[in-house]
Amino acid sequence: MIEAFLSFIFYQYKKIEEEHLRENLFLEMKNYSFFFDDTRFDIDIVPRLAKKAPYELYMDNNSLYILVPLPSSHPDMLKIYYPKPEFVKQLQRLKKEILYQFLFLSILAFIISVLFSFYALNPLRRSLSLLETFIKDIIHDLNTPISNILINLKMIDDNSEEVESITRSTKAISMLHNNLNAYLEIVKNEAERFNLQEVIEEQVAFFAPMYHYLQWDINVDKYILHTDRHAFSRMIYNLLSNACKYNISDGFIRIETQKDSLIITNSSHGIKEPSKVFERFYKESERGLGIGLHIVKVLSEQLHIKTNLTLEGTTVTITLQLSKVTVK
Repeated sequence: MIEAFLSFIFYQYKKIEEEHLRENLFLEMKNYSFFFDDTRFDIDIVPRLAKKAPYELYMDNNSLYILVPLPSSHPDMLKIYYPKPEFVKQLQRLKKEILYQFLFLSILAFIISVLFSFYALNPLRRSLSLLETFIKDIIHDLNTPISNILINLKMIDDNSEEVESITRSTKAISMLHNNLNAYLEIVKNEAERFNLQEVIEEQVAFFAPMYHYLQWDINVDKYILHTDRHAFSRMIYNLLSNACKYNISDGFIRIETQKDSLIITNSSHGIKEPSKVFERFYKESERGLGIGLHIVKVLSEQLHIKTNLTLEGTTVTITLQLSKVTVK
């Protein structure tokens, strides 16, 4: 915006300076017609032309000139002219000077804009930093009570539905806590060997009772993976969480392995912007925080697992390429 404004100002300034240059040249020619004391100008005698008035500045292919009338009895006029190439050189020098001024002011305006932006955004940065610190403190404080609840639930010798419901809810809070913690902090991944089938069974056992109205179809081979199990489990948790939350009432979820790939397919209401689903804070409804699939993307990059989403009608398929983490 500032550049456009400066461009307009300097364009008008250039036009004024060019006109000023012509006006000065005209006045100097007129003064020369009285004293003939300027070596820059030449003179010639030309026939009187009815269409050209005296003491006006004219331009042709070779020069800028004025016509000065001789005594009334004389049929010709005096032509005082200035070489056009010299005038063009003056114009070029003028344009260079204006261009340098424009560049100088543009750089100055840019520097001022940057400094002002830093000054204006500084309170916002401080507020965001305080908010991030506040959230980190809350997440840290949540860790202890969540762990205590899970430990005590394991000690309770009761298989009632109420206890199982509390356990599932606590695990959901724990996984959300882990997601937020991984989102705000860089967590070091530690590779280990584990069975893919076991991780899938654990996550399905967690979600299937809550979404019992969905049809679950599991066909996963016993691949041995060598990567961070905790991070990989969070990826599966977020993928299944999305597949469940945005499914339809009589929908399905299918999990299978094919050629070193884990494929999760589910019915849904459709996705308006499939290319944006892994972007941070993107969501197509009021549900959720919009960070689940973004965390999947971040973790997949950290674990060197290529992730791909395809959409056929309202059926969503997410493929995890496991070739780089599969133990052959």
